[in-house]
Formats: sequence, C-alpha cells, structure tokens
Amino acid sequence: MGEENVKQPLLRRKKYYENCPGCKVDEAKELSEGQGVPVKNLVIIWILVVSNALPISSLFPFLYFMVRDFNIAKTEADISYYAGYIGSSFMLGRCLTSVLWGVVADRYGRKPVIVIGVVVVVIFNTLFGLSTSFWMAVVTRFLLGSLNGMLGPVKAYATEIFREEHHSLGLSTVSAAWGTGLIIGPALGGYLAQPVEKYPHIFPKGSFWDKFPYFLPNLVISVLAFIVIICCFWIPETLHNHSSSDESIDDAEALENGNSGAGTDMTIQKNENLLLNWPLMSSVIIYCVFSLHDIAYQEVFSLWAVSPRKLGGLNFSTNNVGNVLSITGATLIIYQLSVYPSIERACGAVGIARITGMLSIPLLQSYPLIALLSGVALTIVIVIASILKNILSTTIITGLFLLQNRAVEQHQRGAANGISMTCMSLFKAIGPATGGAVLTWSQKRMDASFLPGTNMVFFVLNIIEAVGIIMMFKPFLAQKKKTQSDQLH
Repeated sequence: MGEENVKQPLLRRKKYYENCPGCKVDEAKELSEGQGVPVKNLVIIWILVVSNALPISSLFPFLYFMVRDFNIAKTEADISYYAGYIGSSFMLGRCLTSVLWGVVADRYGRKPVIVIGVVVVVIFNTLFGLSTSFWMAVVTRFLLGSLNGMLGPVKAYATEIFREEHHSLGLSTVSAAWGTGLIIGPALGGYLAQPVEKYPHIFPKGSFWDKFPYFLPNLVISVLAFIVIICCFWIPETLHNHSSSDESIDDAEALENGNSGAGTDMTIQKNENLLLNWPLMSSVIIYCVFSLHDIAYQEVFSLWAVSPRKLGGLNFSTNNVGNVLSITGATLIIYQLSVYPSIERACGAVGIARITGMLSIPLLQSYPLIALLSGVALTIVIVIASILKNILSTTIITGLFLLQNRAVEQHQRGAANGISMTCMSLFKAIGPATGGAVLTWSQKRMDASFLPGTNMVFFVLNIIEAVGIIMMFKPFLAQKKKTQSDQLH
C-alpha cells in the first residue's frame, strides 16, 4: 500500500494535461504496467546513441594516413602528434557547449536537441571526410563536437521514457550502445578507408574515391545518421510543457491524498546544489579520469597498430585494425547485454570496477611484448588483448555511469548528466592530443635505457588508470545511501 500511495498521485496528476507530451509519455508508461520490457524504447535509445558514437572514433584507424597525406608532419614520428590535435578538436567543441545544449533541452525539449545533433552528424561528418588540409579536418571535427549536444539529453531521455523499474536497463542500454559505437566506428573506418587500394575492382584509380580516400567511411556513417533522422519523427517528446504553478497545485493534491513525505522530499531535492552532491561529483571526477584514459588508449592503439615495426608498431593496415575492432565490438555487445548485468548484481558497480581496473594494468603493459610477435600468433594475441581491454574499460565506465544516475533523483538527472558531459568532454579533449604527443615522444626514444619505445606510452596510460583505481576507494568515492523511497522501488 505504501508504494501505491507514493506512485499513484504522480501518475494521476499527469493525465490532467492532454496537450502535454511528457504527460502522454507518463500515461503510456502507466498503461504499460506489467507488460514487460519495452523493446521499442530500447531500440530508440540504441539507434540514437550509436549514431552519436560512430563518428567520434571512426577516424582513428585512418587518421595516421590522413595526416601523412596532408604533408604537415616533418618526420614520420611527428604524424601522431598532429593526429592528436584532430582527435581532440571534437571533444573540445563538445566540452564548450554541453551545458548550453542541456539548458536548451530543458527549455525546448529533448527531441529538438536530439534531432539537431543527428543532423549535425550528417553534415559535418561528411565534410570531415572531404577534408583536404589539416586545418579543415580540425575545424570540421570541432564543429561536429560543438553543435552536437544530444548525448546528455539522451541520457536523461533514457530515464524519462522508461518506467522506474526499467531505468537501470535504459541506462545500461546507453552504455552498451555507446561502447559498441566506439568500437564499430573504428572498424568501419578501418575497412572502408582508402577503398581504391583495397577494392580496386569497385573503386578505380583516378576516381573521386582516389582523390578523397577517407570519405567512404564518413559517408556510410552519415547515411546511417540520415536514416536515424527519419526515425526521429516518430520518437516521443518527454518534456512537460505545463507551468510550475500547475505542478504546485498538483503537489497540494498529492498532499491531500496522504503523500506528504514525498511532497516534502521533492521540494528539498529541487533546491539541492548538484555541485555539493559528493556522491555525484566524486563519481563524475573518477569518470573523467577513466574517460581520459580510454580516449587516449583508443587513439594510441590505432596509431600504434599502423606504425612501422622500426617504431615499435605492428605495421597493420587499416583493414587489419578494422578486423581486430569488429571482433572486439561483437564480443562487447554480447558481454554488455548478457554478462555484465549479472556480474554487477553479484559484485556491485564499484566492486567490479575496482577489480577490472587492476586487471587492466598488467594487460596494457604487455602490449609492447605483443609487438614482438608476427603472423597468425600476433593476430590472435592482439585480438584477445583488445577484447579483454575493452571489456574491462566498459565495465568500469558502465559502473560509474550507474553510480552517477543513482546519486540524484530523476528530476535532477538531466542537469547531472550535463555536468558529467562537460567535465568528461574536457578530459577527452585532452586525451587524444596527449596520447598522440606521448606516442610520438616514445617512438623517438627507441634506444632509451628506461622504458624504451612504446613501453613508455603504455606506462603513462597505466599511471592514469592507477590514479582512477585509487580514487574508487574511500574516502574519495562516496555512494548515495538508499532512502526509504529507493527501497520501496
């Protein structure tokens, strides 16, 4: 009876506003009670997040060759340095505008920001594929990041479109789709870049594809994003359009129905300063550290894989990188949707994140040793290492993402995600440039006595990982204590 008294007034009051899109969504959620998992909503979240994630890292497998073709690097080792700036420009743009897009989403709705974001992917991802100079590549990536503010609103959307008992599933879907997009994107870039060299019977020499050898993977991603734009016409808006005075009347109505505790809590929570919410901010800071590590790793891995043997690389082609990442992506999907929920229930989000972080350090430091292999042995070992590394990283990020959303009530999740996106984007803006610069420095010290060659770049990545692991323990990391309301749900 207690749970019914908490929920019923909130559900009833939202039926009163027939022209409110948010109320229509809430009414549909109430009517769907007991009908199981809403697969349609899961698909909506999946396609939105994947379309946003694909262009972020799709350039990494061919970025080395693209920068080389720009003829801006004086030496072969300097290529990774310039590649880092192109990789960072996207995240720098997103860092500068994430809060603004969050405000727009709260004012005008989630759907307009989502649609604008996907349209921006179509336009500027396409233009990036047509880049003919280093600065054109930097500018188009910066605009792609700054004008696409959909990820924060999508995280809030994932909680608003589902019933409360499915919130964790919605948030896990965001994490799974995000991780999958960050893996499939580079796979597409690896397979489809330089098509004239790889598929000469389809793309003849001297054709358009020869002039723009990195356009095809960006075109494919833009076409997929265009299809998502069409699908966006049918997704519901979740923002309520009635005034706060109406809500005050309804809160009074809820009090009359015996829901005085809930009404009081809501008033207090609306005035809570999220920057003083340490369970939220501690998880956001740790999330930023691991995000810095992950984006730097993604760029370093692809640049290291295609680097020549004399510089400690694997001398892979973009196709080889695509093969490794596509297998990794397929495995990651299976793990995230089937294995992770069970592990998280058994060990807890924090416990499993600590364990996987510790396992990641020796694995990553073994990469220079893997480079000593060749042939089939090299392929098998690097595929296994890539799968394990990405599973470990995704486990940590998903756990921290769950902590962030559990640290605040539903009515504050949009603002909380905006703070998280801004901070994380700043760190991810630093990541590619730092990773590229450290890789270049490492490849210039192949004969050093201490951590020669690429041993140094993976050691630096492990230092960042270690800092994040230490921060996941008390007294730094704080977790929200379950309230009586949480326990009821």
